[in-house]
Amino acid sequence: MLNDFISLIFPQICVSCGKSLYKSEDSICTYCCYQLPKTNFHTDNENPIAKIFWGRINIHSASAYYSFGKGGKVQHLIHQLKYRGQKNIGHTIGKFYGYDLRKSESFKSVETIIPVPLHPKRQKKRGYNQSEFFAAGLAQTMKTDTNFTALNRAYHSETQTRKSRFSRWENVETIFQITDPAPLKGRHILLVDDVITTGATLEACAQTLLQIPDVKISIATIAYASN
Repeated sequence: MLNDFISLIFPQICVSCGKSLYKSEDSICTYCCYQLPKTNFHTDNENPIAKIFWGRINIHSASAYYSFGKGGKVQHLIHQLKYRGQKNIGHTIGKFYGYDLRKSESFKSVETIIPVPLHPKRQKKRGYNQSEFFAAGLAQTMKTDTNFTALNRAYHSETQTRKSRFSRWENVETIFQITDPAPLKGRHILLVDDVITTGATLEACAQTLLQIPDVKISIATIAYASN
């Protein structure tokens, strides 16, 4: 009864459309769950994200849950997740996407999920790494492990916003380090982030992880922003 009373005064609303949520809904209403622009890239091994890495790095599979449109609901979701403290958005979307990925031939063998790390200074300022919540949600429904400590960002890079593809690569080429490779040897790793545009940051992370013997790297993000 107390929860019902509190919800009358402070109703839980959908972070996508702003409408009130029902008890069974979490962060995103059922209508938006079906209406947000899903890519279905996990069903196509030659999707636009996979093609980003062709000839650049050996990626097993790559996908994103949503298409990112400027001014659209997905951009609003990402903004709320990254800058407004709405951490549960990442976890909720991760759970949704995990159900799809665990049924995919390309992703069902994933054993460990690693989020792209933030530099400690940036994480301290923001208070959290949004990709860790996405990773945790994925792991819950994919029934797999997470590792938030094996990969770190050794240098504080400039923001990637408004950089060219080459400038993005220069900005992140050597900033990631492996802290503990032993638990990852021979595993299928899913590397995750919130948004992919040029793929420079994910490529730099994957290059670092591929130094570990016998690993296989796949990539998944919340959204894909085409150039």
